[in-house]
Amino acid sequence: MTAAIGIRSSSGTLFTERNVLSFSFSKELYTPYSALTARICTSALSYDDAAEVLLLLDGNTVHHGLIDSIKCEQKNGCRFVSISSRSFTSLLCQNQIEPGLKMNISFNMLMENYYTLPYVTHENDSDTSSYIYVRPNTSMWDAAANLTYKRRGTYPYIRGTNTVMMSPVLSPSSFDLNGEKFISSGTEVINSRLASDYHMADIDGNYGSFNLTDSDAAPLKIVRHKYFDLDMRFLYSPQQALVYRDKYDFRGRKMIFCSYSGYHGEDLNDLVSFGSISGERIGYVSVNGSSKGVFTEVGVYRDKF
Repeated sequence: MTAAIGIRSSSGTLFTERNVLSFSFSKELYTPYSALTARICTSALSYDDAAEVLLLLDGNTVHHGLIDSIKCEQKNGCRFVSISSRSFTSLLCQNQIEPGLKMNISFNMLMENYYTLPYVTHENDSDTSSYIYVRPNTSMWDAAANLTYKRRGTYPYIRGTNTVMMSPVLSPSSFDLNGEKFISSGTEVINSRLASDYHMADIDGNYGSFNLTDSDAAPLKIVRHKYFDLDMRFLYSPQQALVYRDKYDFRGRKMIFCSYSGYHGEDLNDLVSFGSISGERIGYVSVNGSSKGVFTEVGVYRDKF
């Protein structure tokens, strides 16, 4: 497998670096961007005007993002570049929209009518039967999550390099990894986000009417109570404000994973089979490369979304 790093300058010139010393790429269902770190050996004198970075594996672009940081250094007669990047969908977390009630809004309108974000595309959904309430200091990603929950009962995710999705992909690729020699396999459980009880005030600011107890917390000896004001986003069904918070705190709670040598092109919400997992949706992908080779870890989640 070949890896290459593309670096595009602010003027639009693309430089392709093939002497990639190491890289680490990852994406997961509940993070609105893919992340990349890479270190390359280069003949370029400087990349001070670098604006974009791409990761290509066997010629296929798997990451395209902003440059969060880039470090150029000369050592022992060689020039090295270290890059940290998040995909362009990270801009959805860094842009806010005007607070207030947005009636008859579709996913297309939300993604297109406020800002033009470079390279960011989205699932086509023109249904205007929903509304969202945008709280002060709410990011576009929070608004997208609110609308997705109303329309699909799920959480949005990033497909490909920068495509925002509400729905599972209609024709997912299927990967049977049982023929691979696993480097590792196992499970990971995260309890640190779980809460035991949720309490929401009514329109008069009084508590007692809206409560939810997570039955999964008690056996784990978790006692964490959360109180919050009436959530205007869920006026159509106030109890859903608590259900949504419970599901979100439970996100990715258990992951079943395996890792192998190579990379087959797995993406979020593709189907994977390995061990006891048979044709389940992928929730996590991590690809790491170095002089030792390229290695992929794939995981599926057990949670409430």
